[in-house]
Order: sequence, then C-alpha cells, then structure tokens
Amino acid sequence: MSGGGKGVSSALALSNAITNLAGNSQILPCSSSTFMLTSVFGEQSKLEPMSQKRKERWRKEIDWLLYVTDYIVEFVLAQQKSKDGTNMEIMVTQQRKDMLMNISALKKLDAMLIDCLDNFQDAKEFWYVSKNADESEKGVQRSDKWWLPTIKVPPEGLSDTSRRWLQYHKDCVNQELKASMAINAQILAEMEVPENYTESLPKNIKFSTLKTESPIVIWKRKMHQKDAKSSWVPAVSLEKRELFEERAETILLLIKHKFPGIPQSSLEISKIQYNRDVGHVVLESYSRVLESLANTVMSRIEDVLYEDSVAQDPSLAIAKWNPSANSSPQQPLSGMSTPKGGESDMLSFAAETPTSMTLSDFMGWNMEQGEEDIKKNHSTGNLEAFCQR
Repeated sequence: MSGGGKGVSSALALSNAITNLAGNSQILPCSSSTFMLTSVFGEQSKLEPMSQKRKERWRKEIDWLLYVTDYIVEFVLAQQKSKDGTNMEIMVTQQRKDMLMNISALKKLDAMLIDCLDNFQDAKEFWYVSKNADESEKGVQRSDKWWLPTIKVPPEGLSDTSRRWLQYHKDCVNQELKASMAINAQILAEMEVPENYTESLPKNIKFSTLKTESPIVIWKRKMHQKDAKSSWVPAVSLEKRELFEERAETILLLIKHKFPGIPQSSLEISKIQYNRDVGHVVLESYSRVLESLANTVMSRIEDVLYEDSVAQDPSLAIAKWNPSANSSPQQPLSGMSTPKGGESDMLSFAAETPTSMTLSDFMGWNMEQGEEDIKKNHSTGNLEAFCQR
C-alpha cells in the first residue's frame, strides 16, 4: 500500500484498491508494488441478489480498506476530573469530523443498496432470458442495451402491486444515489486544485468557453489573487464574478444529476490523482463506487418498468426511447489519462437543441429557483438528516 519506488502515492494506491474491489469503473494504473484486488460488483446486469460469498468478501475487504480511517484523528478539548476533584481541560484525539460523519453514512448506504438487491430474490413477475435461448424466445432486443440480458414480463404486463413495488424501490435507490453523489461532490470540492492543473489553464477566460469548470477555477483565482501586477487582474466587478461562478457550479451540479453516469471531468481526475489526503481519498472512492452501483440498480429497475409499459402498449417499442445515463456501457469514472472532452461541455448540450432554446430551457429550471433548490436539497444538513433516518 506504500506506493513506493516508481509507483503512486499511498492515497492513490488506496483509491485504486477500493475502485478495483468494486470493479465497476476504470482506475488509475498502479505499479506492481501496489495492492490490487479483483472485482466484487462487476457489471450488475440483472436485478438479483449478490451471492453470499460475494457479499462476505465485499464486507470483509472494504472493512480492511476503511480500517485506516480509524487512525485519521484530530485533537479536541475534553474535561477531566483530577484526584482532588478539580476539572481541567485536556486535549484528546477523536476521528476527524468528516470521517466520523461520512464513513457511517456511506456504510449505511452500502447496506441499503445490498438489501435492495436482496429484495428481488422472490421477484416472479419478470425474468431474464438465457443467452443460449432461441431467438424466438428472446424476442426483440433493445438496440441501446444489446449487451444486457433480455427481460421478459407477462403478456398483460406486471400487476399493479409489482409495479408499485418496483417504483418504491426505484425511489429508494434514487435517494441513495443522491446521497452518495452529495458526499462525493462535497469531498471533491474540499480537495485542493493541483498546481499543474492551474498552470495549464489559459489566463484569458475567452479561451476556456468550451469548458464549464475551467472558468470556475479562473474566476476563483482572480477573486483571491493578491498580486496587483499579475495578469489575472479582474476585468469585471467582484459581485458579477461571484454570480458567474455560482451559476456555473449550479449548471455543473444539475448536469451531473441529470446524467449521473457521465465521466468525471479532467479537474476531478486531476484532484484524485494528485491528492495526498488519505481521508479524502477513501471518502471519494467509496462514495463513487456506491454512486455507480446505485445508478446501475436504478437503471435495471427502469429497464423492467420499460418492458412492462411495452407489454401494455406495444407501440411504445417503436417510439424513441430516452435512455438513462447508464444506457451505454459503463464509462470510466476515474482514470490516469485525461480524456479529451472529459469535462461537462455546455455548448455541446446546447448544440443538440433548437437554437431558440436557452440552457435554462434545456435543463428545465429557473435560474434563481434552481440555485436555491440545489443548495437546499444537497446541503450537509439534509445529508445528516438522511443518515439519521
């Protein structure tokens, strides 16, 4: 786990180990000295429970990897009574606050997702056709999800009870997805922007208009730049720059919630790659693999509901299906190489819409209301309330 020699840092080696254990996204390459694990989750192609062996292995090995967080501590004041009865203040160690709150929250989300899959053990109103079955038995397979097994439902569709039951589980998994995304976004925001990423940015913001995150970093640097002779001298008012920054961050957050399976941006990859805080790395990688699993489970539930709707109305099979973010093979959530176009691209989304539509129209949100809702729904306070349920 040292990542010594020509390998990677201890923090990155730990991130790779957690990602490798889950096995549902690409990881940063490791040296031969790095501790490597084979996947447990893999590709969850069906709504079915994990085998007991896989569950036990996941719990045992993730506990090993999380064990290091017990020793990430901070000093806090505490009261101690001396032998003569007087009270005195002393410094004691306790687990760092972000570890204390988020590790327990992620463990709870982990257990809830596995329990959700266990609930599909007795599902009898839908089933999956074997790959070796006849073409007539398989029927028409969806071209947008050709790699997944074909789902079959009764000719008249699911019963109302089963349909409500599936919708209930979809809503539950959606809440778990939002919670894991909130933790992941919070941890990534706390990570420092690497110097090499900052140095690679153009000093003039007009050359960064094709990317959303680059202007945010540039605006922040301009607002905090103290050197009056720097080429980063502000050209617009501080209030406007802060407003632009908030709106860009809100757009990024909305895009990530609209398309939860999109790859990480080059800034996020750079933060993970060069981060040296082991605590942040553990929280980021653990929340990321849970986010990926939750997104996969929700997509599989949507597939069953789609087949049910087609059984009730066959004309829907020819209608254009709007695939979720997990409709294509899993994209890497983290990788050593920075893919071109890895960042969220506002203009590419706008180009696919009619010219009369604005970005706000495309996303379906009001600027002021959208910013307020995002802050309200994804605050740390609401996350704590979720974890206390």
